[in-house]
Amino acid sequence: MATKSSARSKRKVAKRANVKATFKKVAKKPRKAAPAKRYSSKKKAPVRKVLKGKKVAPKKSLKKKASVAKTAGLKTAPVLAKSAPKSALLLLVEAALADMKAVNVTVLDVRGLTDVADNMVIASGNSDRHVKSIADNVVQAAKKAGYRPMGVEGERDGEWALVDLQDIVVHVMLPRVREFYRLENLWDISAARREASLSAT
Repeated sequence: MATKSSARSKRKVAKRANVKATFKKVAKKPRKAAPAKRYSSKKKAPVRKVLKGKKVAPKKSLKKKASVAKTAGLKTAPVLAKSAPKSALLLLVEAALADMKAVNVTVLDVRGLTDVADNMVIASGNSDRHVKSIADNVVQAAKKAGYRPMGVEGERDGEWALVDLQDIVVHVMLPRVREFYRLENLWDISAARREASLSAT
């Protein structure tokens, strides 16, 4: 028994000696320095300014700033969508309405809602005669510019006159008729949603 235990103890001592020897060899080996980063002529190294021991990241582009602010929940400046340029016919209609002093002129873009027309213009007249004269002036101005009206309706009554200029439909109405039919809410989705929210509250 004594011989077996002494043999085991010798083996343990030899293992420990081997471990110590290998550890000393590894410790004596010089450590290799990390290779320095090399940048090509095309790509420049990121510039980092040191202010009082703090590293400052290089400036990011405006797009990256906007995306970072959006993910962080910060308010950024709204990007304004470019509105479509007004056609020559629409400018002509607006000038004819302004010439006859039409009231509350509203221009609606209905291209995504119907194929009948691109724009719908709604205006008000102070009286029956005013409504008739406004509609007549729009028709005369369109004819002079070479635009042939498809049709004119309601000009005799003077409460609601409609002038169809193919791409543009012009409604000239008395204020009470306009308030009753509310064409703006019918064709303007944003106005309809606004009215629905107000009625719900």
